[in-house]
Amino acid sequence: MIVAWTTTEKREDAERLARGAVEARLAACAQIDGPIVSFYHYEGKLERAEEFRLWFKCLPANTSALSAWVHARHPYRTPQWIEVSAESVSEKYLSWAMANSSHGPFPTSKSP
Repeated sequence: MIVAWTTTEKREDAERLARGAVEARLAACAQIDGPIVSFYHYEGKLERAEEFRLWFKCLPANTSALSAWVHARHPYRTPQWIEVSAESVSEKYLSWAMANSSHGPFPTSKSP
């Protein structure tokens, strides 16, 4: 299982991305945390922003399609996108995730 995450400025954007990815069965589950506080440099200036962190749980076979889907719909020009492989996942949860995820063909349209 892969856990991937991004951030958005608005809760509505996080909810739209979460719902759309799960509806498309690219992610078995999506969760939203926040607001969180992020610090980063942007255009040569130190920034502080309140954001919402959006977590996705997906199958390795869906990771590329999920990434492309999120990037095509994300409001940021350069969205954070991080993926990590889960070291251990319970058999029951993995079975549930497999039953609730698509194995292709994946949606190609840009509308959520």
